[in-house]
Amino acid sequence: MAPPRKPSAPPLSLVAPDAKSSVPGPQPPSLLGPAGLQLWRAVHSDFEVSDVAGIELCMHACQMQDRLQELTKAISRDGAIVQGRYGPQTHPALREEISTRSFIVRTLQKLGLNYEAIKPIGRPPNSWKPVA
Repeated sequence: MAPPRKPSAPPLSLVAPDAKSSVPGPQPPSLLGPAGLQLWRAVHSDFEVSDVAGIELCMHACQMQDRLQELTKAISRDGAIVQGRYGPQTHPALREEISTRSFIVRTLQKLGLNYEAIKPIGRPPNSWKPVA
């Protein structure tokens, strides 16, 4: 009796890379929307954020970027001034929009992503000559 034949493996085929796998650094959380994912990709393409706390802060900033996009759309749709119970008033989402922007900026600052290369402080060296 002849030994049983092993089934042949299916042929290999190329598969397009997943959008999330092309992001350098840690994978973005699946709960991020388009604006948050864009911020995540921008941060991780320019900076190396690999510690647990940094990744968590980055995730919260990206989630708030999605929230900011929703608030901005609502304000754009309704206008900055809406009709309230006692007449015209500022859109209630304006305060939330400002707060959300502030949160994102503070969080990115906590991550240290707002610092440029260290520039020398003080007067330029003697070899420096102003352009006339």
